[in-house]
Amino acid sequence: MRAFDEAATLARLPQPALIEALRTMFRDGCVVPQRQVHTLDDAGGAPAGTVLIMPAWRPGLHLGIKTVSVFPGNAARGLPGLHSVYTLFDAATGVPLAQMDGNIITTRRTVAASALAAGYLARTDSQRLLIVGAGRVAAAVAEAMCCVRPGLAHIEVWNHRTAGALALAQALTAAGRPACAVSDLAAAVSRADIVSCATLSTSPLVHGAWLRPGTHLDLVGAFTPVMRECDGPALAASRVFVDTDEALAKAGDLLQAIDEGHFAPSGLQGTLAQLCRGERQGRRADRDITVFKSVGTALEDLAAAELVWASA
Repeated sequence: MRAFDEAATLARLPQPALIEALRTMFRDGCVVPQRQVHTLDDAGGAPAGTVLIMPAWRPGLHLGIKTVSVFPGNAARGLPGLHSVYTLFDAATGVPLAQMDGNIITTRRTVAASALAAGYLARTDSQRLLIVGAGRVAAAVAEAMCCVRPGLAHIEVWNHRTAGALALAQALTAAGRPACAVSDLAAAVSRADIVSCATLSTSPLVHGAWLRPGTHLDLVGAFTPVMRECDGPALAASRVFVDTDEALAKAGDLLQAIDEGHFAPSGLQGTLAQLCRGERQGRRADRDITVFKSVGTALEDLAAAELVWASA
């Protein structure tokens, strides 16, 4: 069995190839059972840990299982709170093929899915990208978005901690994508063509009143019912797409807007698979405001892991 550490996994997931791998996988589909969630109580009184098991497979080809451990008490131990490992098997024989860095797979496929959606939903002449957040996923957004909208020449970063925005802007600039940190979120949203949110916020950051006609809003972070990155009016003014139908059961942005009467499930315009298959129309007019809400799926993990394996 091959082993791919963080560097080796990253080196085999270039965004252009990964975006196309996701397009193919969403178009063709695979088997994705519901993920399992288990709680591990610590008899010593530390906060409980959580283990998530996310399988997906293509019959006769590959089976992949991502195992994610979330231990909030690790901060007191000086350790990261989240660890992830991906194991790839031969689906015809069950033989283990490889273990890969699950964190890299998750980050890279998450922003690749956002970029894939932006290719259908963002204006082709988009020039201004606003990144909301400064964590691991936010740091990978610009590379992916520039693959589908190469005209993005102006990149701004906002974060609830200014130091984080400054650090990410400096890192992007050093990597050849000039960026600047901003402190006025409302003003930054109002001038952006693409707004990509990758935070752990539990209250709205982006408000519908700030969105100008033609904006594409990418919502990555709110993957549980209690999390939220935009308000209800933002959805009410937009054509809303999701990565999978699971978003209607998990995404706080959608669920809370539904409870408030700003959005109805019947208003959903389609899924990423439907966009990739040509079953739903993406952007229809330059003045459309579009939203892509993702919660993540093991389909994306399998597509990424197969790309790592193929390039090995």
